[in-house]
Amino acid sequence: MKLPRRQFLHLAAAAATLPAISGIVRAQSYPTRPVRIVTSFPAGNVDDLLARLIGQSLSARLGQPFVLDNQPISKAIEAIVSALPDGHTLFLVTAANVIRTILDEKLNFHFVRDVAPVAGISRNPFVLVVTPSVPTKTIPEFIAYANSDPGKLNMASGGTGTLAHLAGELFEIMTHVKMVHAPYDGAVPAVSAVLNGQAQLMFATMPSAIQQIRADKLRALAVTGAMRSQILPDIPTVSDFVPSYEASGFQGICAPKNTPSDVIDKLSKEINAALADPKFKEHLGEFGNTLLAGSTAEYGKTIANETEKWTKVIRAANITLG
Repeated sequence: MKLPRRQFLHLAAAAATLPAISGIVRAQSYPTRPVRIVTSFPAGNVDDLLARLIGQSLSARLGQPFVLDNQPISKAIEAIVSALPDGHTLFLVTAANVIRTILDEKLNFHFVRDVAPVAGISRNPFVLVVTPSVPTKTIPEFIAYANSDPGKLNMASGGTGTLAHLAGELFEIMTHVKMVHAPYDGAVPAVSAVLNGQAQLMFATMPSAIQQIRADKLRALAVTGAMRSQILPDIPTVSDFVPSYEASGFQGICAPKNTPSDVIDKLSKEINAALADPKFKEHLGEFGNTLLAGSTAEYGKTIANETEKWTKVIRAANITLG
């Protein structure tokens, strides 16, 4: 039966509004059950603590528990790939995760391609520290000292392919200094190696080094972020002396690919509201982190830019997991 033109146009217009109405209803009802935030870090790690803070805020705002699920990186990726794209499984994505997937091709996972960005949380710069026996107090002095005898300085890190390691490799590429990489099993033994003189320097996370800096057991030369750190306000940035140098981690929330845009928009809005809370900003400051607030598109661009940047460093330095 052929419908009259007016009736046909009326029905067509009504049909066109159904997806929008469905999205509104879905966004209003989400979440309908507890939400899992998958992380690839052990409990107590700074990234884990940030995920817990975001989860607590989202629980209060959205009326459902947001529960952390700590998994090894391979299991975390498997959980995201196999999850229903309905917003009830999320992933705390960090620079460390991105770097691991670049280095380990067996994971067969690419963050730009295989996840839906939701919102950024924060950035965490490093601080270049040296043992007091190194007779330099500034970046120019350090570069000159390192170049006076290439290869005499041991650079500790928490392991090959860690972001601290890559921060040092980027420094070498941009300044042409030559250092010997000394990987340790984690940031704590790496800092200990610098303290006891087994290594002479390290690109350290703020939490791992701040007490030793304040106690004058380590000398801070510069921070690696785009701006000075609020917990080390008197310490310059590396980029003050090496233009365009920047090396910092990032944290943010992603969802499985094909998660509805209305659910992502709702999560993004609530996460950014949490970031605006002065108490949350205070917690970030305690870690030495800075806010990474912004739109979903901006967070997606951050992931893409960081992936491209660290891929270039890994290739240039010929870094492999061995």
